Amino acid sequence: MIGRFPILYIAEADAEDAVLSSGVLAHLVESLPHATFTIVGSAASAPLFADTPRLTKLIVLEREGHFEWIALWNQVRATKWGLVVDMRGSDLSGKLRRHKRAVRGKDQPGLHAVEAAAAVLKLEPDEIPAPKLYVSDETRAQVEALIPATGGDGPILAVGPGVEWMGKRWPAERYAKVAAKLLADDGPLAGGRLMIVGEEIDREAAHTIRYAVPRARVIELQGRLTRLQTVAALSASVLYIGADSIWTQLAVASGAPVVAVFGPSDETVRGPWKGEAVRGPRTYDEFKKLDPRLNQAIQHMMDLPWERVLKAAQRMLKR
Repeated sequence: MIGRFPILYIAEADAEDAVLSSGVLAHLVESLPHATFTIVGSAASAPLFADTPRLTKLIVLEREGHFEWIALWNQVRATKWGLVVDMRGSDLSGKLRRHKRAVRGKDQPGLHAVEAAAAVLKLEPDEIPAPKLYVSDETRAQVEALIPATGGDGPILAVGPGVEWMGKRWPAERYAKVAAKLLADDGPLAGGRLMIVGEEIDREAAHTIRYAVPRARVIELQGRLTRLQTVAALSASVLYIGADSIWTQLAVASGAPVVAVFGPSDETVRGPWKGEAVRGPRTYDEFKKLDPRLNQAIQHMMDLPWERVLKAAQRMLKR
C-alpha cells in the first residue's frame, strides 16, 4: 500500500555514482518519516538500496533504451508522487503526476560529487548528507556468519586493494607494509584483525596483503560478499584503506573512517567524503598530460610511498 507521501527515487546506473549520491536518499528517509520509497536503479546499483527503510518497490532498469523507459513509465505512471528525485536527469520525471520533483542537471565543474548530489535538493552547505547505505539486521547476520570466530575480538583494519584499471592500482606489497605497521605489537591497532574486501579477481593482491599479520587474524572476504553485504562488513572496521574504487565509496557509506590512495584521479570530485585522500608527488593534471584518456596500461601509482599512507592512517586514527 502506498503511503501518504510516496517518493520515487531514480538512482544512477553506475554503482559508484549511486553510492556517492546515496546521502540524498538517506536524508529523505530520515527527514520524512511518513514517506515510502520506490527506487529505480540498474542491475549494478539497485541492489545497493535493497535494505532501505519503508521501501515499497525496487525496480531494476536493465538497459536505458527507449522500450525500457516505456516499461518503467508503465510501472510508475499510475501513482501521484509526493516527490520525484531523478539522479539520471531523465525526461521521465517531467511526465509523471507529482507534487514536487528534483532533477539532477549538469554538475558544476570541480564540485565534489557528494555536494553535487545535495544540490539536487537545494540543501545548504551545512546540511550536505554524507553517503549512506542502509543495512538490515538480516544482511548483517549473513555477514557475521562469514566472519570466523578465531583471531580474537581486536579492532578491524579493512583494506580494499581492487580497482577496475591498472592505472589506479597501488602495489599490494605497500598495503601490506602499512597494515603490518598499524597492526604490529607497538602499533595503534595492536592485536587487531585485518579484513580484506573486493572481488574474486582481487585474490592475488589479498594473498600478498594477508601476510601482514598471522593467518588467524586475517578475514578474507574478497569474492564472498555482495556490495551491500560489504557495507555491513566494513561498518565493523575502525579504519579502511583502499584505492579510488567502488570499495572505498562503500566504506564511506558504511560510516568507517577512510584513507584512500589517489593518483590518476581527481580527489576533489571523488575523494572519500570526510576521509583523507593521499597522493604522490604528481597532480591529477600531470597524470592527464601523460595519459590524456586515463586508459593506458601504465602503473601510475608507483610513486606513492607507503610511508605517506601510513602517516595519513595514523592521523585518521588519532581523530
